[in-house]
Amino acid sequence: MRGNFTRMLNRGSRIPAAALVLLASVVPAFAQRGKADVLFVHGRIYQPLPKDGSHGDCSRLPVKVSAGNSLPCKSHSYAEALAVRDGKVVAVGDTKTIQRWKGSGTSVVDLKNHFVLPGFNDAHVHLASGGFLKLNVDLVGTKSLAEMQQRIAERVATTESGGWIRGRGWDHLTWESKKLPTREDLDAVTGGHPAIFTRVDGHICVVNSAALAAAGITKFTRDPQGGKIDRDKRDEPTGILREGARDAVDKVIPKVTEAERRRALELALAEASRWGLTSVQDNSSWQDFLVYEDLEREGQLSVRITEWLSFDDPVETLEKERQHHPATDPFLRTGMLKGFMDGSLGSRTAALLVPYADDPGNSGLPQYDQMTLNLMTRERLEAGFQIGFHAIGDRGVEMALDAFADGMAYAKEHDSTGRWNDLRLRVEHAQVTTRKQIERFAKLGVIASMQPNHLLTDMNWATKRLGAERAASSYAWRSFLDAGVPLAFGTDYPVEPITPLRGLYAAVTRKNEAGTDEYFPDEKLTIEQAIVAYTSGAAYAEFAEKAKGELVPGKWADLVVLDRDITQISPEAILGAKVLRTVVAGKTVYEGH
Repeated sequence: MRGNFTRMLNRGSRIPAAALVLLASVVPAFAQRGKADVLFVHGRIYQPLPKDGSHGDCSRLPVKVSAGNSLPCKSHSYAEALAVRDGKVVAVGDTKTIQRWKGSGTSVVDLKNHFVLPGFNDAHVHLASGGFLKLNVDLVGTKSLAEMQQRIAERVATTESGGWIRGRGWDHLTWESKKLPTREDLDAVTGGHPAIFTRVDGHICVVNSAALAAAGITKFTRDPQGGKIDRDKRDEPTGILREGARDAVDKVIPKVTEAERRRALELALAEASRWGLTSVQDNSSWQDFLVYEDLEREGQLSVRITEWLSFDDPVETLEKERQHHPATDPFLRTGMLKGFMDGSLGSRTAALLVPYADDPGNSGLPQYDQMTLNLMTRERLEAGFQIGFHAIGDRGVEMALDAFADGMAYAKEHDSTGRWNDLRLRVEHAQVTTRKQIERFAKLGVIASMQPNHLLTDMNWATKRLGAERAASSYAWRSFLDAGVPLAFGTDYPVEPITPLRGLYAAVTRKNEAGTDEYFPDEKLTIEQAIVAYTSGAAYAEFAEKAKGELVPGKWADLVVLDRDITQISPEAILGAKVLRTVVAGKTVYEGH
């Protein structure tokens, strides 16, 4: 195979140091020729500091800090106002100076001294799943099997005979019993309706007897590669299907209508805007991408979307999908290829190097053999694709890093341009890692794309799953930064709520939302570091740091207005922060109260 990495490698460079904050009297030469479309004035606009080193370089990611939870330098300042033209910031400064950009057609937004951040960029979401959660049976927050059954029964009562019942969001680990639901539990409330309900993490589901029959799953059905059918003492399926075992059911579920798909995506996009997201890196389907195209053509796309493609699809298919839509479109484009190394900790399907502490016979479910994975990685890198691997367990992480190391070595050997060292390969989640693996991330230049809000759920049982020694190096945000590994933060919505504020809180406290329990506090971040990971760090992870992630001249005017300055309040108060306004390309797409 011939090296051909140019298409991907030309898309960006290493994340820059913080851009210069304009003084009141300074106006960029390129912007002096006209007036602004909109002014945002009288605010507290979060700004990076100059890159001359006079205040340290704390807004750059990564940044190594000394022990404790404070930076050894000043990390940001504030501007009062900014001017926007053609969707981009053209000037930043004090209100009096920015008012000079006002023309007869300029609109003015008074920020009323509220705090302004660059728009949040969620580096890992599943918008379609989040939208369908709202359309189907929402099982998030159920406190017991009985409550789960009640919500299902309510939907059964309004569903036509024989129609499928679907839902998502149950988490047995929050129930007092801690027991997984079974097909019999569903049969008691679903009648003749086939039914499937996915756990909150998306890696296992429970189905009823009618769904098992429709899929042809019996006691004689073998476990598929990378999947598992749970069985009772008689070898009969219990209804729990892990990872790829659910594929047989998915194949017989009626396809959603185009109207249903569009409505689900509209709901998810509205939810994203409500929480200050101006960009998302989305893992939905190709059919969903086509709906995004429709929304964009109609002027209804309120969030910038980089859509991931499936690592498992043939290269020919992937190239056709990449060519389908302009890569230069700032609102919608395809991005990296996502592959799955393993499952999740909550479902005990994450692949571990040593068995689960609370399930000694189980080391999880790896999804590839290493040789196949390496060859597929080489082929897709050669075709110019960025790659990100879902890997939660340390064995899954090891598989991902081994494939990346092999692919990079191959790229170096076959790419004469020398640009092979900016592939921006990513590991999604990276929850359970060893110290040596973190060093490999840094050596290989691999991005750690993580979701700190997962800790708010997982800390209730993670130590029991992993054992104290292994848990101590899990969710290791600080260790990644100290090692020089770029961080990109997201929410994994709808596995967790889409609000970045929960993630910011988790990152700086490593405490539960009640503040009563703490998880290995040495891995805390500062609020400035967490903000970077949710903005410019996430932009870097998608080759977009030159266009967004900071409110400086020349970049998109994507911003979020909060009711409080989250850099100046107690970490606990972050959870109560409210989004007052979300702005994309200078246009308000959400306004709260």
